[in-house]
Amino acid sequence: MPSRRATPVSRGAGPATRRAGQKGSKNFATLLGEALDEKVSLTEDGHRRRITKRELVIKQLVNKSASADLRAIKQLTDIVQGVERRAGASPAPPSPQAFTAADEEVIAELKKRIERDIRAKIATEQTRAAP
Repeated sequence: MPSRRATPVSRGAGPATRRAGQKGSKNFATLLGEALDEKVSLTEDGHRRRITKRELVIKQLVNKSASADLRAIKQLTDIVQGVERRAGASPAPPSPQAFTAADEEVIAELKKRIERDIRAKIATEQTRAAP
């Protein structure tokens, strides 16, 4: 029995083309986008709602990161940095302001207190350790 396979239709001397209505294969980005845009049902705070898989994945990744999952934190950080790079939304952090004279005075006083406390602690330990 002869084969009934569809064969491409030739138009003139050019390369064979697909028949009308036949779809080509989709690339990875298209397949991934379509899969992430599918809706799923979710019960959140007792309310049922439909969100995309894309939203669900992000929610799960953020929740895992919030629970100190180091791998999730790394993935989320990489995603955020990539988004910021593409969007150009990562402005340079503002330059730190110089300390004023009043700030310098406060810092000097804190240093004195800390040094005094350390010396007192050392002296207390030495008197306890002495026979």
